[in-house]
Amino acid sequence: MLLFASLYFSLPVFGQSAQAQPSALPEIQLQEIPGQETPESASQEHAEPRSRPNIVLILADDLGFTDIAPYGSEIQTPTLSALAENGISFTNYHTAASCAPTRAMLLTGVDSHRAGVPNIPEMIPPEQRSHAHYQGTLGRNVVTVATLLQDAGYHTYMAGKWHLGMTPDLLPSRRGFERTVAMADSGADNWEQKPYIPIYEKANWFADGQEYQLPDDFYSSRFLIDKAIEFIDSNDDEQPFFAYIPFQAVHLPVQAPQEFIDRYMGVYDSGWEVLRQQRHQRAIELGVVPQGSDMVTMASTADWDAQTPEEMRYQSKRMAVYAAMVEAMDYHLGRLVEHLKNTGDYDNTVFIFASDNGSEASGPANADTALNRFALSRVGYTNDYDTLGLKGSFNSISPSFASASAAPLAYYKFYVGEGGMRVPMIIAGNAVPEKNRLSNAFTFVTDITPTILALSGVSAPQQRYGGRPIEPMIGRNLVPLLDGSVDRVYTDSDAVGYEIAGNAALFHGDYKIVINRGPVGDDQWHLYNIVTDPGETLDLSSLEPALLQRMLGMYQQYTLDNAVLPIPAGFDHNRQIVFNGLRDRFGTQILLVILSLLVLVPFYVAYRLNNRD
Repeated sequence: MLLFASLYFSLPVFGQSAQAQPSALPEIQLQEIPGQETPESASQEHAEPRSRPNIVLILADDLGFTDIAPYGSEIQTPTLSALAENGISFTNYHTAASCAPTRAMLLTGVDSHRAGVPNIPEMIPPEQRSHAHYQGTLGRNVVTVATLLQDAGYHTYMAGKWHLGMTPDLLPSRRGFERTVAMADSGADNWEQKPYIPIYEKANWFADGQEYQLPDDFYSSRFLIDKAIEFIDSNDDEQPFFAYIPFQAVHLPVQAPQEFIDRYMGVYDSGWEVLRQQRHQRAIELGVVPQGSDMVTMASTADWDAQTPEEMRYQSKRMAVYAAMVEAMDYHLGRLVEHLKNTGDYDNTVFIFASDNGSEASGPANADTALNRFALSRVGYTNDYDTLGLKGSFNSISPSFASASAAPLAYYKFYVGEGGMRVPMIIAGNAVPEKNRLSNAFTFVTDITPTILALSGVSAPQQRYGGRPIEPMIGRNLVPLLDGSVDRVYTDSDAVGYEIAGNAALFHGDYKIVINRGPVGDDQWHLYNIVTDPGETLDLSSLEPALLQRMLGMYQQYTLDNAVLPIPAGFDHNRQIVFNGLRDRFGTQILLVILSLLVLVPFYVAYRLNNRD
C-alpha cells in the first residue's frame, strides 16, 4: 500500500464523483452578450442550411503557449500553420488552469464555478465537495453550445476527451451531441484501452452513451479523427455540422508513433534552457510577444549542465516524444482538413483551435530511476529508453522542459501564472475576413460559445432554456475581432476573474493581478501589465498601489458573484488528489486503513529500534 501511495505522489491522480443537484447561487444581472441577439429581441428563424458554416472546434490537452509553429515552436505543425495563415491567431487568449473547468466554460460560456466545475473533482476537498456547485461535473443549470446548435438544426458530433462526468446523465450524448465517442476520464493510454494511473479500473470509453471497446489498432489522435470523419460523412442532408474534437495529445502518458519520434531525435540535446531562449526569440520575431519582453527563470527549472551525459540523453528523448505527439496530432488534423476539401465542405467550415490549459509539469525531474521503473511496472508500464513513447511505455516531460513549452511565460498547469492560462488559439476559415493576422486583444475561454453562436446565427438563451432556469453566458462574441471592426471586445471598465484551488487572477484592461499558493507560489498578490510584460517579470504592486487595491476589490466582488469557496487551512492539492483518488478507487474504509498504517508505521519502527537497544 505504501508503494501504491508513493505512485500517486509520482503521477497525477484523477477520478470522478457523482453529480449533485445545483445549489442556489448568488443572482447575477442578466446581460445581453455584446454582438449577440437574445430570444426577446430576435426570432429563432434560421437562414438556409448551407448559408450557415460548419464549425470544427479542436482542443489540445496540456499544450504549452509556444508548442506549435505559428507561436514560435521548432515542432513541425503544417496544418495549424496553414490554418493560422487562413485566419487570426490570438496571442492574449486565456483558459482555466486545468482541463475540466476549461471544458465547462468552453462549451457553455459560463464561469466554471457557476457551471459546477470550479476544479477537477479529484482535487476538491470534502469541505468544498459538500456544496452542490463544487462537484466538478457539468451542472444542469447550464446549456451547452451543442444543445443550442442541435436545436437550431445542426448535426453535432464529438470525438475525444470529455471529463465532465461519466454517469449516463452526464455523458456528452445527453448534453446535445448527436453522435459521440468519448473518453470520460482525465486521461488514458494512447495505444490501448488501458488506464494510465491506478485510480481507474479501466479506461472509460463511451459511444453514444454506451460503454465502448476500442479497436486493436488504436492510436488516440488517428482514432479520434477517423471517428470525426465517420460522423461527418454520416450527414446525408444539407444541414451544417458542429464537430468537437478534444484530443488526448499531449496529456500524460506522452506517446507517439516511432516515425514521428525519429524526426526529433537529437533536436533537444542542447537542453531546456537553450530551447526556452530559442522559443522566446522566435515568438518575438513572429510578433507573438512584444519586442523587449523578458522572461523569468522558474525555480523548478534545473541546471541542464548539471545533468550527467546519460541523463541528458534520456531527457532529450522525453522531449522528442513530446514533440512527436504534437506533430502526430497536427498530421491527423490535416487528414480531416484534406477530407473536408475533398468533400467540398472545407470552404464552408470555420476551425477553432485552442489548448485546455498550459504545460503539464508533474512529470518527475528524473524519470529514469529504479524506484520509478518499479512503480510503473506495478501498473503495467515501462519507461525504457529504447521504447520510450511506444505501446506499453509511460513517458512525460519534466518541469524543466515544461518551462520551455510555456516559454516565455511563467508557471504551468494548475497555477494561474500566464504559463498556466495563456495558450494558443486560432480561428480560421473563409468566413473569417482577416487573414494571417495576430490579435493581441484579451480573450477568455467563455468567449468561444458566444462566438460559435454568432457565426452560426443562433441566439443565446438568457434566463430559461428547455423548461428550466439556466445561467446566462458571460463570454463575448469575437466576430467583431475576426472582421477587423474592433480592436478589443473587453473595455477598460471590464474585469474577468478566475480561481482554482486558492490560486487566483483577475484581468482588467492590460493588467492582471495574480496569487499562486505555495510551495510553487509565494501566497502574495502581484500586479503585472501582461500586454507589455507577458512573462510577468516586473511586479507593479509598489508602483501602482491604487490600481492594485482597485483590482483586489474587483476580485472580491467576483468571488461573491460566483460563490467562490475558501480553501481549507492546510490544503495541499497534490495530497488532496492522492486522498480523493484512494477514496474513489478503493472506498472510504480502505482509505482509513491506509491512513492508519501511515500514522502507525513510524511508531512501530521507533518501538522496534528502542527494543533493539
